[in-house]
Amino acid sequence: MPTTQTTIPPTPTTVTAALSLEARLAAVEAAMTVALDEAAVAYEVRTAHIPVDLADVVTVPLTPTLQPTTPYASPVAALLERARQRLLTDGWCAGSQIRQDGARCLYGAIRVEAAGDRSLEARGLEVLMDAIRADFGDADSVPVFNDRWSDARVPMRMLGQAAAQAANRGQ
Repeated sequence: MPTTQTTIPPTPTTVTAALSLEARLAAVEAAMTVALDEAAVAYEVRTAHIPVDLADVVTVPLTPTLQPTTPYASPVAALLERARQRLLTDGWCAGSQIRQDGARCLYGAIRVEAAGDRSLEARGLEVLMDAIRADFGDADSVPVFNDRWSDARVPMRMLGQAAAQAANRGQ
């Protein structure tokens, strides 16, 4: 009976060469890319069930000159819609009526769009406060409500709701 011999391959000698800085950075970058990709997938999975309120999404037209005219015939509703359009084009701010770059708060936008008509301005602020109180209940004034937000989403939505309410009331 012939004997079979098994040969064990020689173990390779371990060569430990120091990697260059560029090679180490490339390895770390590759590892971080993998970790970030995994985190992004995990985030998508964890947040897939959260509904998105499309009313909070503010879209800005590419060119302000192509903005539509106000769809409201009533003066207060048209004022509130013009104020909303002004915030879309000039920007929104908190903490002041107008910033150096032209951004305005809710009150500042209504005031400039009322063009000195204090009665129209007061009626617009009254309708806006009604809309704010209907949704939030605890606002003392338009400036106080405006300043509690860090971005324009909710203030812009409230201007749109107030304009629709004014149109429904025929104001």
